[in-house]
Amino acid sequence: MSTFISILSLIGSLGLFLFGMKTMSEGLEKFAGDRLRNILAAMTRNRFMGVLTGITVTALIQSSSATTVMVVSFVNAGLMNLAQAIGVIMGANVGTTVTAWIISAIGFKVNIAAMSLPMLAIGIPLIFSGNSKRKSIGEFIFGFSFLFMGLSYLQQSATDLNIGALAATMLSYVADGGFLTIILFVIVGALVTMLVQASAATMAITLMLFDMHIPGFGLEQAAALAMGQNIGTTITAVMASFTAGTQARRAALAHMFFNVFGVVVVLVLFYPFCDAVSWFVEEVIGAGNNDLFKLSTFHTAFNIFNTLILIGFVRQIEQIVCRVLPMKDEKEDQGLKFITGGLLSTAELSILQARKEIVLFAERCQKSYNYVLSMHGIEKESEFLTLYQKVEKYESITDRMEYEIAHYLQRVSEGRLSDDAKRQVQRMLREVDDLESIGDCCFNLARTLSRKRENCAEHFTRAQLQQINNMEQLLGKALSLMLHTLRQPEGEGHDITRSYEIENEINALRQHLRNENTENLAAGQYDYKLGAFYIDFINGLESLGDYILNVVQSKARQTRI
Repeated sequence: MSTFISILSLIGSLGLFLFGMKTMSEGLEKFAGDRLRNILAAMTRNRFMGVLTGITVTALIQSSSATTVMVVSFVNAGLMNLAQAIGVIMGANVGTTVTAWIISAIGFKVNIAAMSLPMLAIGIPLIFSGNSKRKSIGEFIFGFSFLFMGLSYLQQSATDLNIGALAATMLSYVADGGFLTIILFVIVGALVTMLVQASAATMAITLMLFDMHIPGFGLEQAAALAMGQNIGTTITAVMASFTAGTQARRAALAHMFFNVFGVVVVLVLFYPFCDAVSWFVEEVIGAGNNDLFKLSTFHTAFNIFNTLILIGFVRQIEQIVCRVLPMKDEKEDQGLKFITGGLLSTAELSILQARKEIVLFAERCQKSYNYVLSMHGIEKESEFLTLYQKVEKYESITDRMEYEIAHYLQRVSEGRLSDDAKRQVQRMLREVDDLESIGDCCFNLARTLSRKRENCAEHFTRAQLQQINNMEQLLGKALSLMLHTLRQPEGEGHDITRSYEIENEINALRQHLRNENTENLAAGQYDYKLGAFYIDFINGLESLGDYILNVVQSKARQTRI
């Protein structure tokens, strides 16, 4: 029974370690907010700055998986190109080695778990703070405490289970395998990391086992496990890219290519590489036979070595993954493009991703409107029907996009948001509602033209077509201004004076045409049925203008009429 309890304690300790790492990482990401995107955008202008950014961000959030998943999401959202992503991923592999150094330096020498409870006492008031930033700092403190508490319990549970003797027995069966044993340890390291989904946790276990001085488990075997972890950690980004676009899958593939290639290269030089690391720690650093320092040094040197080799071949890596995953010749886009990969690591970044989807939504509304314009003067029934069906299809697309974006924003709002972010989500929900109405208006305009074609033999007069064209040109300008406003960064300062002017021109023109139509009908210039369809179409255009202005007002943070 005691053995069973010890096994559960071991699993629970690992769970506490992973939970601490996740909480610490999320706390830092939330504290940074959308500034992470600005940092990445500013620092990834060339491959060297991209590597430095990857090192910095990963060292801060203590998770290369979180960094690479974030990068995959950024690529999917169009916030970063593939070459930039590859540089950041290279840096993330180096940055994640900081965890091993922290554990090597204090994890098994100082009873850091004894400091965890006092640290939690400091974090409690911050956790319950109403200030979002202080709350995030509190989460980081809690995560840091749980991480080392879990590490301490993990070591204790391993001692209770006599893991050292068990591992020594298992190693006795493979110790004489020579280089094949090294390959086996690489595979084991990869598999365990795939299961745990955290290379830092696997590295902590490796350091713990190495510190036990188990017969048959020396630097070479531990180093092989560490190399395997570099392969196993790529599965997280691969899984995150499954539902994303082709570019995001390419970024995940580049991550896997980089790590697998690095392992293969170092395996060719494995024994000299290990000897060089031992010499460096003993002679240069002067740490003697400090095994943990040797393993941490190997881990860092391995990733730096791979980065130095491949940093000059970023474009070639990009070309390789593009050939392996070519862009499919897709039919006209019908679904979401940027938020198919799920929520990003923070609510602020998820909002930014949704904003790009709303811009795409507006572009599709504009495309639907252009199809309506093309329906005028079509003589062939088949051509008219083709255009009508396209407008009908886009109406269905806008219905679906409204639901999916709104559902996504609702999921975002379930997280902790700043007051400004909450207001932004509310505005975006209004925007998608009005954009869907724009899609409905375009379909109603197409349906009006279709009903006129079926039920009225007369064509619009030249004067009517001219007036329709005048109003359509105003609507085209309004749509273009709406798209321009939606593409602008969040914040005050949107000048929508011209949008108001166009809306006033549309309203005045609609009223003038209604009065003119009444006079023309009274004068018998055309049939009442033609006049009814004419005014229906004019009213439809005016309604479209109202919804366009609503979108602009929401984005510009102005009260809607």
